[in-house]
Amino acid sequence: MTEETPLLEVIMQLIMYGGDAKSKAMEAIHLAKQGQFESAQAKIAEANASLSQAHHAQTGLLTKEASGEHIQASLLMIHGQDHLMNAITFIDLAKEVIALYQEMQELKEASHEA
Repeated sequence: MTEETPLLEVIMQLIMYGGDAKSKAMEAIHLAKQGQFESAQAKIAEANASLSQAHHAQTGLLTKEASGEHIQASLLMIHGQDHLMNAITFIDLAKEVIALYQEMQELKEASHEA
């Protein structure tokens, strides 16, 4: 195993877990659009769990850097960090979209009761 292998594994975790978190957030939006709000919230919880895994990988890199071990930045690492940041943003946005769909559903039900 080369010196770069552990770093590559961490970068791949950022990409994998960040991408998974974003995908689950997108699934949550689709579920909310269909009125399945409990399932949408469950998908958001799954997205947050994947995001936590990505953060864990990132924290390992940050800890090494803070303790004086230089971490070589590469295009692949930047790509991994990009996945993580996009996942964070997408989950936040998904929560807002779900809340809007839920509010629209509640207004629709209230107008039918009137």
